[in-house]
Amino acid sequence: MRLMTTAFADGQRMPGDFAFCVADPGTHVKLSANLNPDFAWSDLPPETKSLVIICHDPDVPSRGDDVNREGRSVSASLPRVDFFHWVLVDLPPNTFPIARGEFSKGITPRGKGGPAAPRGARQGLNDYTGWFAADKDMSGNYFGYDGPCPPWNDELIHHYVFTLYAVEVPRLAVTGNFTGADALVALAGRVLAQASLTGVYTLNPAVKI
Repeated sequence: MRLMTTAFADGQRMPGDFAFCVADPGTHVKLSANLNPDFAWSDLPPETKSLVIICHDPDVPSRGDDVNREGRSVSASLPRVDFFHWVLVDLPPNTFPIARGEFSKGITPRGKGGPAAPRGARQGLNDYTGWFAADKDMSGNYFGYDGPCPPWNDELIHHYVFTLYAVEVPRLAVTGNFTGADALVALAGRVLAQASLTGVYTLNPAVKI
């Protein structure tokens, strides 16, 4: 099974159009176009009943003490945790490729709606839901795709892993406002094949990709 995109080369930098934020010399960061990348696939197992796409960043700081703090940096040696950027389930296997910006275009304060999504699919909550929980202007349920915005003072380059799963059931056993972790639990024992692409991104001008 193959997963393909024209948005970035596997293992290479993601353009800013696919990010939540881009670097800004005056304010460190500014909001970006936040487009979902385009994706196509081939060689699905014949038994495939649905597709799932999950994007996660495994490089998120496990502590926020130094995150985006002037005069400080987030050490590359700090333990890291997962941050889910996109959880799309129940996509029909005979559907056409995903277009750039089809599922996300621009920033939606308080989050895009869900879990109902185009093409009869469903989208789970991404982890901006927790990140903005205490922000009076941005708090809300963030469904669907929202792109990279790593700390602007992080010493580590972040990796954004997009994984396509071919699933043996037409509807994944998740309900309500499900999360990436919920989807991974429901996928256990249901995956016929999978394929991944990874983009990298940083907002730290001192870190070169």
